[in-house]
Amino acid sequence: MTSLLIVAIVVLLGIAIWQLTKIFDLTQVGSGPDDYSSQVANPKDNNIQGYVVFGFLAFIYVFTIFCLVEYGSFPLMGDSASEHGKTVDNLMWISMGLIFFVQIITQFLLHYFAFKARGIKGRKARYFSDNDKLEAAWTIIPTITLTGLILYGLFAWNDIMFVDQEEEVINIEVYAKQFAWDVRYSGEDNTLGKANVRFIKGVNVAGVDMTDPNAQDDKMAKELHLPVGKKVVLKFRSQDVLHSAYLPHFRAQMNCVPGMVTQFAFVPSVTTEEMRTRESIVSKVNNINNIRAERSQELVAGGHEPLDPYTFDYLLLCNKICGASHYNMQLKVVVSTEEEFKAWLKELPTLAEQ
Repeated sequence: MTSLLIVAIVVLLGIAIWQLTKIFDLTQVGSGPDDYSSQVANPKDNNIQGYVVFGFLAFIYVFTIFCLVEYGSFPLMGDSASEHGKTVDNLMWISMGLIFFVQIITQFLLHYFAFKARGIKGRKARYFSDNDKLEAAWTIIPTITLTGLILYGLFAWNDIMFVDQEEEVINIEVYAKQFAWDVRYSGEDNTLGKANVRFIKGVNVAGVDMTDPNAQDDKMAKELHLPVGKKVVLKFRSQDVLHSAYLPHFRAQMNCVPGMVTQFAFVPSVTTEEMRTRESIVSKVNNINNIRAERSQELVAGGHEPLDPYTFDYLLLCNKICGASHYNMQLKVVVSTEEEFKAWLKELPTLAEQ
């Protein structure tokens, strides 16, 4: 990659010097005979520039394909672990497909017309002030396309945000602070007690109002456990600054805003153990562990402890730059069967017991 950058810099430097010579030639216009030979560009130059434009178009296409193959990951989106995740992935595929299609067509037309309209002696440009059919086409087609994407996106958004009051859900609070997450589960009443930052003291790290009867059976945790196939409603608060709760495998993200509660709902569809057996995940884990093995050899040679092998886990990440340790603000997420989830939750002490 470094070699490629060096080559690119050298090429761009050469182009810059070449253009400077052209500018110098321009300053000499009028000092010689008034014909094409004294101008900056003659018909031969225009033809050369026209073919160079097509060469640059080929470079764009080839470089795009190279980057996709060399640095991309296929499939670009996969391993969705929520019921609405497939809808989000489809929306992304449609958007990416449209972007690539429009990019290929528009780039070709841009370079083609630059070649077609190159300077030729004796040829005059055709001018027209407007074209109603053309203007209608490039207005109506994007409008219809974007309207379809927006409606599809709203459908996906409503699927996450809408919670039927009659529907059985599990209410969980995720509390963000620099630079960690705390999780609070509602108890047998499935109702989270009130909370306020003014109540934070000692073990009450989430500022739960212990005078609220609904708070007595709430439970705190340092991991986010979810039952597969059950709708969960995650309610977010922030203690200090704006954070953003990001669950990449569940295709969900929500800002955590100080002074207010935000939320989204989703249904986990793949347990952690099932996800670990997927071919794509196994390949990624093996690749990471190969890199760690090489790094461990260097560490051992330098007298340090080797790196532990990597094991896949779902993660809750902060997707806002919230401070110096933002990069380290992550929480382990475990998706298990409903029986395993209930057994784990039962072991946690209630806030009243704490």
